[in-house]
Amino acid sequence: QVQLVESGGGSVQPGDSLRLSCAASGFIWDYYAIGWFRQAPGKEREGVSCISSSDSSTYYADSVKGRFTISRDNGQNTVYVYLQMNSLSPEDTGVYYCAAGVEFTTIRALCIHPIHGMDYWGEGTLVSVSS
Repeated sequence: QVQLVESGGGSVQPGDSLRLSCAASGFIWDYYAIGWFRQAPGKEREGVSCISSSDSSTYYADSVKGRFTISRDNGQNTVYVYLQMNSLSPEDTGVYYCAAGVEFTTIRALCIHPIHGMDYWGEGTLVSVSS
């Protein structure tokens, strides 16, 4: 059974840090990119950061460059993808989803247009940044 389970969300103040985790299991993820997407209230879902299966290629949205870092641990049965988020601002508030898709195109394209390439999605974890 394919599962992507997010964890690590919470309520923090501006300037704080959070580390999100995504545990992907039940599948062979060798050729799958995995990424983080977020949806703020009243806004469309957007790609935050994505990483290739080999860990050699990453993408970051302009709004998070220099503040967020994505990393991947390809375990034997479960792949873990982390999103280290620093210097959080209220604009980072939203539900963060983990998703996986075959790398049939660039990591950037998969991240910007997830509806065309991300096949599996988690349930999401809420990040709330406010003072």
